[in-house]
Amino acid sequence: MASPALAGAGAASPRADGGSQPPAERESWAYWLLASAVAAAYATAFLGTFQFDDWRAIVNEPRVQSIHAWWGSMPGIRPLLKASYAVNWASGLGLGGFHAVNVGIHLANAFLAYSLFRRLGPPRPGAALLGALLFALHPAQTEAVTYLSGRSSSLSAAFALASVVTWLARGGPRPRLARAVSPLLLLASLLVKESAIVLPLSLVLLEAAFGPRPLRLRAVLRSTAAHWIVLGLWLAAFLASPTYQQMFERSLRLRPPGANVLTHVHGLAWLSEQVLRFDLLNADPALPVLRTLTPTVAIEGAALLSALGLGLLGRRRPLGFAVSWFLLWLPASGWLLPRAEAASDRQLYLALLGPAWLAGRAIASLSPRLRVATAAGLVAWLGCATAARSLVYSDEVRFWEDVVEKSPENARAYNNLGFALARRGDAPRAEGAFLRALEVDPTLARARVNLRLLQEGEPLAPASPGEERRLPRPSPSR
Repeated sequence: MASPALAGAGAASPRADGGSQPPAERESWAYWLLASAVAAAYATAFLGTFQFDDWRAIVNEPRVQSIHAWWGSMPGIRPLLKASYAVNWASGLGLGGFHAVNVGIHLANAFLAYSLFRRLGPPRPGAALLGALLFALHPAQTEAVTYLSGRSSSLSAAFALASVVTWLARGGPRPRLARAVSPLLLLASLLVKESAIVLPLSLVLLEAAFGPRPLRLRAVLRSTAAHWIVLGLWLAAFLASPTYQQMFERSLRLRPPGANVLTHVHGLAWLSEQVLRFDLLNADPALPVLRTLTPTVAIEGAALLSALGLGLLGRRRPLGFAVSWFLLWLPASGWLLPRAEAASDRQLYLALLGPAWLAGRAIASLSPRLRVATAAGLVAWLGCATAARSLVYSDEVRFWEDVVEKSPENARAYNNLGFALARRGDAPRAEGAFLRALEVDPTLARARVNLRLLQEGEPLAPASPGEERRLPRPSPSR
């Protein structure tokens, strides 16, 4: 049975007149506030266009152009993610429909975060709502919302959060249903994105942090047995899949194990910095591959180990749990399997729940006036920052200008900026961007070809991530 700290829904809160506000009324107000805040912050997301990975995963991918095409491509990897793209195309709503679904998924996650936070006691007035608002409005979430192919992170998170909340409800009136549905939601999350492999561990973490003392690990493993079985079956299918086997082999060829560990440590440090440095948010940071231990990486590694120790030793304290959750939901597979991109903002999506919950609790502990002022100012600031960040996706030139400003050594970004400028008809600036790409990386053949084609007045070759052959670029409209 779930512990009271995890399963409780909270009591009615006092009112100024001495009565109490009914829980249903209070919850309704909270959900309306979450919906309004997300709608306001992400209104500018609908100005976004297809960008970067979107061309490869959505626009140029024939297997998601219709439900029939999707079904004909099965079995395949990430089937539920691709099904969502196919449904979007079938709806006929075009680009706006993609944005509407992404924002809707994010709003559902904000609701689920609120539901989860209300179960993590002891309760503090407004802490759960504020934590959910901070999670929903953090500008780093734009890469999983405004960036359309970032749906892989937000949709997987929706199923994962639903699985966690359902598991916590196993002490309620329908325990058998909760125990049956939660593992199925884990499977759905895995069929969207592989990062959900850490979900069973997150259930153990929740029980370790909020369950009865001492931790009865055998009882916890028994209550999560179905999740581990689902994970095991999925891993067996994963290892048997020819597509995943090919991806696995390509991954291992990217860099040797030592260099991968150093690169991954630096990537995790970069992601941690994004939590507070909104000005550093970058859709294509192109972090370098590190092959030798530098003082910077040594410091980052020591900080990571210290944070891990804090999380493990202080799991019963809010700070320890928040740190543990954050570290758990960062890209764990990167320790073993090299990634083409060491880090990206969307990898923060579910990890941000930990810091958001901790900040919500901290602000809720302030005096009433200071609490309201701090919460209102922080929510307004984050909402405005998110709206501004979404505008970066409104135009390809603006998108790549933002990347090169923050990653001046990213040759691929300069090539893509040159391509976007050429499409706009700004040949002089496009030529300058291609020349800068070759200055940064003289071996970037795509930039050299595009420069020659631009000078000869021929169509250019776009740069898709991980794609080396030249392809014609379609119009953004379907």
